[in-house]
Amino acid sequence: MSDPYKVLGVSPSATEEEIKTAYRALAKKYHPDNYADSPLSDLASEKMKEINEAYDEVMRQRKAQAAGASNPSSYGWGQSGGYGYGNPYGASSSGFTDVRNMIRSGRIADAEQILNGVPSSGRDAEWYFLKGTVLYRRGWMDDAYSNLQVACQRDPSNQEYRAALNRVEAQRGGNYGGYNTQTPHGTSGCDICSSLICADCCCECMGGDLIPCC
Repeated sequence: MSDPYKVLGVSPSATEEEIKTAYRALAKKYHPDNYADSPLSDLASEKMKEINEAYDEVMRQRKAQAAGASNPSSYGWGQSGGYGYGNPYGASSSGFTDVRNMIRSGRIADAEQILNGVPSSGRDAEWYFLKGTVLYRRGWMDDAYSNLQVACQRDPSNQEYRAALNRVEAQRGGNYGGYNTQTPHGTSGCDICSSLICADCCCECMGGDLIPCC
C-alpha cells in the first residue's frame, strides 16, 4: 500500500479529528453511489477502497502505538477497533458512535450513507444492529427484523440487540408488505415487560434508546 497519510491527504502529525474530517470529505466525494450511472463507477469504487484501506491502516498504526505506550509488552492491538474495516465514525470501544448520534438526532439518511459505505468484510454485529435500526426508522419492518436477527446471531449475549429485535418482532404483526402502518398489537404482557426491562438497561448504558418502545 502507498503511504496511507498521503492517500488521505493529511500529515502523519494530524490529529484523529483531522484524519476523520479528511476521510469523510473523501468518502463523500468518491462514494460509488455518486457514480452509479457513470463510466467512472469502477474508478470511484477503487478509489473508495483505497481510502478505506488507508484510513484503516492509519487507525491500526495509532492503536498499536497507543497500546505500546501504555503496555510495552503488548504486540499490536488485537482486533480492529469499533468499525473494523475502514470506518472513522466512532473511535470509542462502543463502535459507531457518530452513526448512533446521527440516528438519535434524526439524521437517518446520513447514518445510512455511512453504513452503506462500510465494505462487507467490516460489517460486524453492531453494523447489522444499526442498519436494522435505520430500516426500522424508515418503517421497513421485515428488513429491519432480518438485520437485527443477524446482529443477535453474531453477538447473542448483547441485550441491546435482543431488546431491539423483540420490539420490532412485536410490531411486525401490524405491517403491510413489511411497512409499519399500525400501532403494535398482539404482544403478551410478558413480551412487553421483557422488552421494556432490556430497553431500560440499554437506555442507561447508551444515554438513550435508538429504537423507541412506542
